[in-house]
Amino acid sequence: MHLATRVMIALILGIIVGLGINFGDLNQEGGFINQYLTTGLFYVVGTIFVNALKMLVVPLVLFSLIPGIVGIGDLRMLGRVGGKSFILYIFTTAIAIATAIAFAVGFGIGEGLQIVSDVGFSGREAPPVSQVFIDIVPSNPIAAMAEGDMLAIIFFSILFGISLLAVAKESPLVIDFVEQMNGVMMKMVTIVMHLAPYAVFCLVAKALAELGLDLLLQLLGYSLVLAGVLVFHVLVTQMALLKFIGGLSPIIFLKKLRTAQLFAFSTSSSGATIPITLRTTQERLGVSQSVSAFTVPFGATINMDGTAMMQGVATVFIANIYGLELGMSGYLTVIVMAVLASIGAAAVPAVGLVMLTMVFSQVGLPVEGIGLILGVDRLLDMLRTAVNVTGDAVVTSIVAKGESKIDLDVFNDPEAGVIDD
Repeated sequence: MHLATRVMIALILGIIVGLGINFGDLNQEGGFINQYLTTGLFYVVGTIFVNALKMLVVPLVLFSLIPGIVGIGDLRMLGRVGGKSFILYIFTTAIAIATAIAFAVGFGIGEGLQIVSDVGFSGREAPPVSQVFIDIVPSNPIAAMAEGDMLAIIFFSILFGISLLAVAKESPLVIDFVEQMNGVMMKMVTIVMHLAPYAVFCLVAKALAELGLDLLLQLLGYSLVLAGVLVFHVLVTQMALLKFIGGLSPIIFLKKLRTAQLFAFSTSSSGATIPITLRTTQERLGVSQSVSAFTVPFGATINMDGTAMMQGVATVFIANIYGLELGMSGYLTVIVMAVLASIGAAAVPAVGLVMLTMVFSQVGLPVEGIGLILGVDRLLDMLRTAVNVTGDAVVTSIVAKGESKIDLDVFNDPEAGVIDD
């Protein structure tokens, strides 16, 4: 049985078990199930797996990006890859939030509702744009690696790769070392992925056992519209870009990407999914390491399609609840702010809420309104992350096709890169 099939089965079982515990009111604090399952076994196994993925991120990006740059051998191509991926990521984010606002306004979500929330929310300060650019250059690369600062790690890796390329004739042993380390790291990803079905079951079962669907039902309009636009963006917008710009088959792409999407859904972290996304784009989709090693971690840092869509839907929803009319200028402001925030707030924890705080403040909405959607945010965050990771892979494939850095035989082979028992 393929790994993707086992992960899908684990996901379905996790949903069934989690909802069963929640509907049966079996997760009472201090009870057996709460103590030994949801906050015991489920929590331990899920956290170990997420930690294992995070453990791989920094060395994998480092040892994948450096030999990738050396393998390019042409710094002009590196500039083209970086420029194309940046433009595509920003473009798709702008389309995402514009689509979300159009759907939310069209359905009129939040109109006439009188929802009272007892959840307090205080805004968090996002760093100024100038500080974001300053932080890209690490004063201590080891500290940046220890803290998982992806933009700083990418900058250091690119600079190291360029320098190694400049002295390639004198440093064959160093080049061999980083290439062999990349192979070792990819093997570690394969090993960790064998724990995936059990971890996915535990992560999903714990989330649904604790949250259930009660809150989702209370905010049904908001939840359905957001889930709908997220699915629309993947199946229509992103697949149209893949087909008409990249010239690649969306059906083959989605079949091969489902494992990475399931990991993203389960972990709610684009960063933690980087090892799986890298492996999928290289071994399943046939993208050259020289492209994917740059575009995947870069996308996990600045590509916020799913998060931007939440900004749009949440802004319309809260504005309607409070009876505030934003108008066309307000919606344009939201689009611009969300696109800029996707870059400026990239390295901040809880990035979605930081971005939403910035957007609300800019258009004059009460920040405490965010407390109304906090209850369902965890569940919908799982969907948003899957959309973000799909966007990373779409842009990676398009850029690779444009640079003739994708093996179409591997892309079209349904068994390429499959992990079996």
